[in-house]
Amino acid sequence: MNGMITVKVNGHPVAAVAGMTLSEIVRGEKPCGGHGRCGKCRVVARGKLSPPSEDEKRLLSEDDLARGVRLACLARALGDCEVEHQSELAETQIVSGGAAMELARRPTFSRYGVAIDIGTTTLAARLYDTKGALLAEAARINPQVECGADVVSRIEVALAGGAERLASLICCALDEMIAELASGAEIEASEIERVVITGNTVMLSLLTQESVEPFSHAPFDARRLFGEEMTAHALSLSHLAPHTPVYLPRCISAFVGADTTCAILATRLCEGEAAMLADIGTNGEMALWHGGTLTVCSTAAGPAFEGVGISCGMRGAVGAIDRVMVVNGTLHTHTIGERAPVGICGSGLCDAVACLLDLEWLDESGYLEDEPVLLSGAVSLTQKDIRMLQLAKSAICAGLSTLASHKGLAVGDLPVLHIAGGFGHYLNMRSAARIGLLPAALAGVARAVGNAALDGAAMLLLDKDSRERAESLAENAETLELSTNATFAELYIEGMGF
Repeated sequence: MNGMITVKVNGHPVAAVAGMTLSEIVRGEKPCGGHGRCGKCRVVARGKLSPPSEDEKRLLSEDDLARGVRLACLARALGDCEVEHQSELAETQIVSGGAAMELARRPTFSRYGVAIDIGTTTLAARLYDTKGALLAEAARINPQVECGADVVSRIEVALAGGAERLASLICCALDEMIAELASGAEIEASEIERVVITGNTVMLSLLTQESVEPFSHAPFDARRLFGEEMTAHALSLSHLAPHTPVYLPRCISAFVGADTTCAILATRLCEGEAAMLADIGTNGEMALWHGGTLTVCSTAAGPAFEGVGISCGMRGAVGAIDRVMVVNGTLHTHTIGERAPVGICGSGLCDAVACLLDLEWLDESGYLEDEPVLLSGAVSLTQKDIRMLQLAKSAICAGLSTLASHKGLAVGDLPVLHIAGGFGHYLNMRSAARIGLLPAALAGVARAVGNAALDGAAMLLLDKDSRERAESLAENAETLELSTNATFAELYIEGMGF
């Protein structure tokens, strides 16, 4: 049996069992699910450690290894050792606010209510009173990131026996956030009478320990689409009274979740003649209202917009390059927090590639003549980075165009495109059109709407009439399957270029 050892993490002793990975000890992120593919979980470690694996030697330079840099998901503590671990989690910029709107009509509670959005990467919550006044906000990283950056990684962990752990991670985080909200408003958490929790279909399934096995293979039919109430006790939300009702909004399909339903509600997408909505991320979810019908689709863009798979990529945290511009023929950058650059996030990546096209350092095929291109400090872009972006941006653009085409529309016919989510909040629409992430005809009508999923959850909390409307929209929506759509396949290939 493995013995107990002591690992000093940033100078603080932590008891561990010999043989544990450094990720398990520092409770750090594993963006690729701990498979040693992405090289993002870097730490500096010294002491009794397993020798560098072949994957570590492939992903780390000789200089890195000489300095004690290791991949936390692969390196194991065999005895007493020291680890320097700097996480970007604490300084990640989380968008919790969204569009301002009149919310309070017929509240579903008589004192206080809470709206929560479970994102794949981030969590956001708000506390309201019956007048619709926002009393407190809370936001943090989804702790499930330690099991993988995307839903596919988490599905794998759940199917390998980790479902209970994934549920525990998220339930504990939500419980702590509820306590934080109550403390911020100087009330007792037991005074909160109703909670609405939105999220994509996989996130809600992991929350409730519903089997995610159907999401692992075709035809990807979800067993449970929610639109139901549970109790705080059933979700282990211990700071609330046990029988406090918790409403989980209706999802539309396996990969178009309740977060999209809520965003549709918040943007009032279905109240005009025509409008489109897109939440751009690892899984791009899109909705089109036209001719009195709602049509939705989803496309797997990959995690490039979250910084995964990009050589210097990172989440939108302090030190991330979030804007790039050309001034007198030279690249200039801006970082979040105006700190020294340590990486580049999704919005900066889109800007940088647009600038490289403008400077003609990058051609229409995506060929980068001189690589790597140094952006600022040690942050650079490689040819592989460009190829990763091409895959991601083409999937989104093709999805939007296919959705419009399916309903007999040209994208230029649409009066508005709502861009929801954290990435969209910071996205430069001109850059998005320049690189082909958005069809050029939509750049002028695209507008960022922030965390529309959380806005919609708040509407469900503060307006009794919203629930029936949201469930009806979700139930009657048409789902367009892109994986077998010939138009999408054609546009996807066409959209690879710039």
